[in-house]
Amino acid sequence: MTPRPSLGLRARLSSAFALLCVVTAAAVAGGIYVQARTAILQRTQDAAVQAMTSRLQTLYPLRNPAPGPAELGEIAGAVTDQYSSAVALYREAHSPVGPPPGRWRPGGNVAFLDPGLIPAGLRRAVAEGEIAWQRVVWRGEPILIIGTPLLITEPDRTTRASGIEVYLARDLSPEQHSIDGLAARAWLTGGAALAFAVVLASLATRGVLRPVRELGRAARLLGEGELRTRIEVRGSDELAEVARTFNDTAAELERHVRQLREMEADARRFVADVSHELRTPLAALAAVADVLDEEAAGLPEPAGRAARLVSQETLSLTVLVNDLIEISRFDSGVAALALNEVDVAELVRATLRARGWSQQVRTELPDAVTARLDPRRVDVILANLVGNALRHGEPPVSVRLRADSHRITLEVRDHGPGLDEAVLPHVFERFYKASAARARSEGSGLGLAIARENARLHRGDLTVANAPEGGAVFTLRLPRRAHDPDGGSE
Repeated sequence: MTPRPSLGLRARLSSAFALLCVVTAAAVAGGIYVQARTAILQRTQDAAVQAMTSRLQTLYPLRNPAPGPAELGEIAGAVTDQYSSAVALYREAHSPVGPPPGRWRPGGNVAFLDPGLIPAGLRRAVAEGEIAWQRVVWRGEPILIIGTPLLITEPDRTTRASGIEVYLARDLSPEQHSIDGLAARAWLTGGAALAFAVVLASLATRGVLRPVRELGRAARLLGEGELRTRIEVRGSDELAEVARTFNDTAAELERHVRQLREMEADARRFVADVSHELRTPLAALAAVADVLDEEAAGLPEPAGRAARLVSQETLSLTVLVNDLIEISRFDSGVAALALNEVDVAELVRATLRARGWSQQVRTELPDAVTARLDPRRVDVILANLVGNALRHGEPPVSVRLRADSHRITLEVRDHGPGLDEAVLPHVFERFYKASAARARSEGSGLGLAIARENARLHRGDLTVANAPEGGAVFTLRLPRRAHDPDGGSE
């Protein structure tokens, strides 16, 4: 399943810092804004109600309990200033709609208060004898409308409603401008806080990501085999502890790998030394075995069988020692190519002819295919592949040659049951046995490993697969112009 793309650590940390700052700034600035707005409007509202009440007190006692429009106009004019407009109502009559002489500021934001602008809910509250107010928006401007009834005090000091209602419209534009300025400052503060958060996030992520990047680079180098890679430890925080743990792990890994390499080198040196030491006595044993093999036919049966067994086992031991010496050359890096221009088809025929396999193996060898190769090593590869097919496969065994301008391809195929899928990945391993029951089998167990090493020495490769029609197919691919790894060239 394809992993979902995600933001990098830097982007996630920056986003988290920015989001935290925006939320905090919005919460703080929003709270301050709401509180300041409420305080400003409440203060303006209380002051307007107090001023209106004070001015109305100067009208008592009322000269006429049933005033007409002119007297209602005087009442309205008593509470009006340059930032407000008032209207007085008595039953169906109301004061003239217009500014009192000398009291209206030209160009003011408050219109001449018309009874039709007064909200019905506000009128009901005032009619019930309450002082009430309500904020409304008229022509895009905020206005505070305050309503109060006028009361008549009886001689017994009881009060009753006179039926006269006074409404004052107060311009709230100055307060709104103050509130807008406060909101603008809150936005500026939030923007400045966001910019600060981005800078802070950048500094924080740089401090966090630098050791993380160093750890990633060091882990990559360690994975590539640079076992001396270490990280500089800074400070004493969690990242420093991770760096120390990485350094300790790398040091321990380097120590173990060095020990394993030393042990491997010792083992290879031991195998090489033992193999070389065995060659001299084996040469003598081989000579004796040849004599015994020649005389085996004239010896009594138990002695003849023993002589033939000694000869066969000596030959097998000689092959094993020679293979060990050859594999040790590959391990020590001293194996070299002796390159020659060869006819590949003729080289294949010579390999089959030398081992008596010409009649057992089918060939498909086009003529005039030449390549610059080491004929001895190619002979070793072919002998291992064909011999393995004849021993473990079923006939017919075939060798097919193909070539292009850059490489040659040799396929060795048998028509047996093929190889088990679990065996295929291990075919070229040293001393690998496809069956545990075949612990003692013909060959040294190194033939295919040596064949692949010879192919790689040519800068080629050797692979194996099962054919769809049955049987195993070994495919040898070699460049037509091989280069000697030790400096030889075309």
